Amino acid sequence: MKAAVLRGPKDLRIEESPASAPGSDEVTVRVTIAGLCGTDYRIWSGDRPVRYPRIMGHEFVGVVEAVGPGVERVRPGDRVSVEPNYSCGVCPLCREGNRNLCLSRTAVGIDVDGCFAQAVTVPSRCCWPVPHGATDERFLLTEPLAVVVRAADRGAPRAGEAAAVVGVGTLGLLALQVLRARGARVLALGRTTKRFELAESLGAESTQVIADADLGAVARQFSGREGVDLVIETAGTAEAVLHALDVVRPGGRVVLTGLPHEPTSVRFFNVVRREVTILGSMIYQDEFPEAMRLLAEGHVRTQPLVTHRFALDAIDQAFAAHREPASIKVAVVP
Repeated sequence: MKAAVLRGPKDLRIEESPASAPGSDEVTVRVTIAGLCGTDYRIWSGDRPVRYPRIMGHEFVGVVEAVGPGVERVRPGDRVSVEPNYSCGVCPLCREGNRNLCLSRTAVGIDVDGCFAQAVTVPSRCCWPVPHGATDERFLLTEPLAVVVRAADRGAPRAGEAAAVVGVGTLGLLALQVLRARGARVLALGRTTKRFELAESLGAESTQVIADADLGAVARQFSGREGVDLVIETAGTAEAVLHALDVVRPGGRVVLTGLPHEPTSVRFFNVVRREVTILGSMIYQDEFPEAMRLLAEGHVRTQPLVTHRFALDAIDQAFAAHREPASIKVAVVP
């Protein structure tokens, strides 16, 4: 099969790669569409080292091509969206239900070969059938949507509450839709105005450029009280954590989904004094079915987020496009 093989930082080559036959409880999925995300870019650039050679990519939809012994969950010909993280299932964390925190968790496209290829083999339990009649592209972002479904639900949004999303990238634009589906009013905070029109079309009631205002005052005006009830942080920077704490009310909740790689100068006096609840949210546990439901029923729209599409042979152009200001989600079509 044809695959984009990373031989080292920024050394990405289109090669013929042997397709592995599915083993016990495994399936081989022919990839129909794949998404390129920030993690892929960090691996490509060398910021996140992996064992080379590696086929990247973990957001994808495809068709089951072959099944291994014991597979009953799906059959050849089924279209599936793939959950690309799977745990060991036997450690204390897994046994107590925290499989997303498993220290032996396997990530497709990082620890094992991924979907920037014509086919990929994964455990059958990672495959979720795509509804008949739905397009593959509609379910391309199931994986990042599952991330924000977990984040939103950890924040326990209630109908009528005021919420804020920090960051209007892929995760932020998905998170605001999940919050709207839960009945919350949403304020979207971003570094520029370039995605505010899209955010408003997806349900944001108000938008604000972070550097242009007193965020606390903006949150008070939006909420009609001391600040917003719930904040979902999606930007993954140290500053974004501070912005989230600026807009949350006393007694409110902040959920962090980003992974900042630098220290954050949080003023913990204000956290304690205001009894702010800060929650981390790491990928997902059992949120894939809910993400699929939200997509199937139209509560979350992903097509407007797919801004670029490239053939596998043009994957170098896809990585360049990922850094363009107009880019939100880049798709690769093998």
